Amino acid sequence: MAGWKFPFFNFAGRKAQNSPGSNTPPQSPPPATPPQAAPLSPPVMSVTALQRKMEEEERQLYSYPLNRSAKPPGIRKAFNKVVWIAVLLGIPVGLVWLANLPYPMVRRPVAASAPILLLPSYMSMEDNYKQAIASVEQADQLISNATSPADLDLGQQKVEQAQEHLDALPLDFLNAWPEYSYWWYGWRFSNSRFNWTRARVAQLKAQVFQEKNAQNLLLTSDQAVKSAKQQYEQAATPTDKRLAVGAWRSALEQLEEVPGQTLAGKTAQQKLDAYQRDFQEVVGLAAGSERVGTLISAAQEFSWQAAKAGQNPPHTVAEWEQVRGLWQQAIESLDQISSDDLAGYAEAQRLIARYKTDLGQVEVRLQEEQESVQALDRANDRIEQLLAKTPTDPNSVDSNLVISQLQGIINDLDKVSSGTTSYLKAQELLLSAKNKLKQLQSQ
Repeated sequence: MAGWKFPFFNFAGRKAQNSPGSNTPPQSPPPATPPQAAPLSPPVMSVTALQRKMEEEERQLYSYPLNRSAKPPGIRKAFNKVVWIAVLLGIPVGLVWLANLPYPMVRRPVAASAPILLLPSYMSMEDNYKQAIASVEQADQLISNATSPADLDLGQQKVEQAQEHLDALPLDFLNAWPEYSYWWYGWRFSNSRFNWTRARVAQLKAQVFQEKNAQNLLLTSDQAVKSAKQQYEQAATPTDKRLAVGAWRSALEQLEEVPGQTLAGKTAQQKLDAYQRDFQEVVGLAAGSERVGTLISAAQEFSWQAAKAGQNPPHTVAEWEQVRGLWQQAIESLDQISSDDLAGYAEAQRLIARYKTDLGQVEVRLQEEQESVQALDRANDRIEQLLAKTPTDPNSVDSNLVISQLQGIINDLDKVSSGTTSYLKAQELLLSAKNKLKQLQSQ
């Protein structure tokens, strides 16, 4: 019995003895009997061999995660198939991508030899072409029929999108190969429609620019009106009120400058009507009286300058025209005074009557000066002709002809009015002509 070993029972008994907290006393093994030899049973292992085997299995168990990267043969085969499929598909895709590069040196040879490869390019060109036309039509509707600044902003975005689509079209290539038809797909590029779309984009850009400027002017003018009104309401002295009224009126005039054909112009006109009513209600007759006083003062200044310039005649034609212009400006200033202001209108009409009288006198003097200059010029021309035709031999002179010509010269010189710049010269020539006429008549 001493030659037989039972590793399982020895191992179990050792575990029981070594387990902590166990109070079961060790049991003696039962009496061993000679085992029956089985023909196919494995050989019996010793405790040491069993421990070594368990340690080997434990090492293999802990080393398995380190080799997890190693794929089973089935996974490797599937991965290789995917790689080869990707390579086989990538080669033609890469060739198509290379053929559709946006470079003339690439596209032209391909279009001439293998146009089917350019199908993606033509589809992209058609898409950009149609998108450009659609964006322009949308922008035209938004900008031409805008009802708010938001419509203008959206229209500007559509214009920019249309420009981007137009820029994406290769014009040189499309002009050379405008038509593409292969299999189920066909498209033709229209150069005239493209030019119209590009021209319309430029027009819409200019229209948006004008609308934006009008919006800025409207915003600036509107803020100026509100600021001037607040300044007038807070003014404590008459001087401050006059300054505020001037700023208010200037803001209203600036609001009138907003172009009426724009969206901002239509809005400005609506605001202007309300602002002008507000101006009349707040400022009232004080502003009107101040305006009347300003116009009367300006007219008086023009009249004073006109009277000063007309002193000490004679004057030339240009000088009389300047005096006439000053009187006309004085009258025009007074004509701006409305009949609603009774006192101011009456004073303006009184001054207008006086100024028109002075203007009439100036116009008479101007006409006399013009006619006198013309008469003197005609007399000088007659004198030159007479001297040119008079023979050097006194005996061959036709006295009757000379007398007739002298009489015409005298008639022209008599038309020169006194008080003109030509009068003194005309009197000298007239005296000489009359003496010559008497001399010929006495012969």
